[in-house]
Amino acid sequence: MPRPLGELEDAVMTRVWQWNRPVTVREVLEDLQQERSIAYTTVMTVMDNLHQKGWVRREAEGRAYRYTAVSTRAAYSAALMNEAWSTSDNPAAALVAFFGMMSAEQREALRDAIRIVGHDGEAAPPAADAEADSAEHGPEPGR
Repeated sequence: MPRPLGELEDAVMTRVWQWNRPVTVREVLEDLQQERSIAYTTVMTVMDNLHQKGWVRREAEGRAYRYTAVSTRAAYSAALMNEAWSTSDNPAAALVAFFGMMSAEQREALRDAIRIVGHDGEAAPPAADAEADSAEHGPEPGR
C-alpha cells in the first residue's frame, strides 16, 4: 500500500499524471512557479524522492532526467481507498458512510463501475453483461 503523497509530492505527481508523458524537472518547475515560489533544487529533490519511492521511473537525457509515472492516479486513489477501508474495524459501516458522502454523479459512477466489474468480481465487457441479462431474464421487449 502506498503511503499518501505529501502536498508537494502530490502537486508534482498531478502534473506527471495529467501530462501523461515523460517530463523534466524544469517543465514541472515552470508549471509550479505559476502557483508558488519554488526552487529548482526543491523540485529536483521531490522528483528524486518520488523515484526512490517507486512512483516514477526516470531515463537520462543528456545531463537531465525525464520522469514517467509508474501507475495512474486512479490506481493510487484506489489503493488509498482500499487501505482506508481494510483498516476499518467495521468495513460495512465504513462503506455505508462513504457512499453517504458521495454526490449523485459519484453514485452513478459507482453504479457504472459495478456493472463493468460484474457480480463475480471479474471484469466483464458491457456486451457480455447484456447477453447474461438476456439469458437470465429472457430477451428485452421488442427483440
